[in-house]
Amino acid sequence: MNRVRNIVLLALVALLALPAFASAARSTGAVVFSRVTVTTTTPKEGTTPEVKEEKGGLFAVRDGRLNQLTENAADTEPSFSPDGRTIAFVRDGDVYSVRADGSGERHLSSGGELDSAPLVSPNGRFVVFERRTVEGGSADLYTVGAKGGGVRPLVATGNDEHDATIAPDGRGIVFVSTVASGGGGSDDLYSVRPNGGSLVRLTATGIDEFSPRYFAGGIVYSRGESTEGPAAYADVFTMRGNGTHAKPLVSGVGSAYVEDVSPNGHTVIFRRDRGLWVKRIGEGRARKLTELPDGSKTNSVFSSDGKRVAAIVQVEGETQLVAIDVQTGRRTDLASGADLAEGGSEIGPTISWQPVPQRTR
Repeated sequence: MNRVRNIVLLALVALLALPAFASAARSTGAVVFSRVTVTTTTPKEGTTPEVKEEKGGLFAVRDGRLNQLTENAADTEPSFSPDGRTIAFVRDGDVYSVRADGSGERHLSSGGELDSAPLVSPNGRFVVFERRTVEGGSADLYTVGAKGGGVRPLVATGNDEHDATIAPDGRGIVFVSTVASGGGGSDDLYSVRPNGGSLVRLTATGIDEFSPRYFAGGIVYSRGESTEGPAAYADVFTMRGNGTHAKPLVSGVGSAYVEDVSPNGHTVIFRRDRGLWVKRIGEGRARKLTELPDGSKTNSVFSSDGKRVAAIVQVEGETQLVAIDVQTGRRTDLASGADLAEGGSEIGPTISWQPVPQRTR
């Protein structure tokens, strides 16, 4: 009888443990990115010209499984809403949204302009994005309702407004404004309210300031020469939200470009010398997490608990999406050994890690 009672108790314990285990698994969230594969068919001599076919869309990696969310090769630049339920993205120059499982697609912006870089506001009510009249032209910042509705200008000064980021409390937006002059340009940081009011210039040093991100004490950003080429360089600086008390955080050895800030606002990841580095904002030294592929333009992002970073790396000649433990540097292959560049596939420039609620004890 005691043996039977013990078996029953163990079974009950196991059943009670299952929901907790499932919840722990859900807490990791999905990592979403875009991927395109181009197939070229070369006909026999004297027949029709070669044919190129593009296949792809948005893909999600979760619990080692790779799933395709959309099936349009033009889909790119995914960005999760703060509640993790919606993904804003770009297709053929318009902004769209879709649920995290790939259903419920919405067409948010339209027209002859080229829209890009969507970001969903912390309250989930609107999306900030860049709009250009021609490819490669100057951008203005616009907003649109997260469920559709009117498209409204946020900042349209005639300069090139881009690289916006929204404060965690949703009260402010910081962005880069490039003023063209003599074939070049100067990058400065500005802030604005979500309603387009209180436009404030934050930097005016004569040196490019770019890649801004909010952190717990203000704004962290790169300062240097933002143009591509051998003259490019950057250090990492911090300043208060009103633009005062600017001071260096990472400087001196190799250029440092801001990638992301942890959700608690205390840690920054940045690129330097083809590597991905992490540093607590404040005193202390930076630590190198991993090497990045040559010429990689894909961003790296924190998980919603700030304990891991997702990045595209090269492992024995294969392109893999990995999660890197911030404390130990241990890497985990998120897509279970899949070569994401297999067959000539290209990964889009934007990775987004799904926010998930953090349980409090």
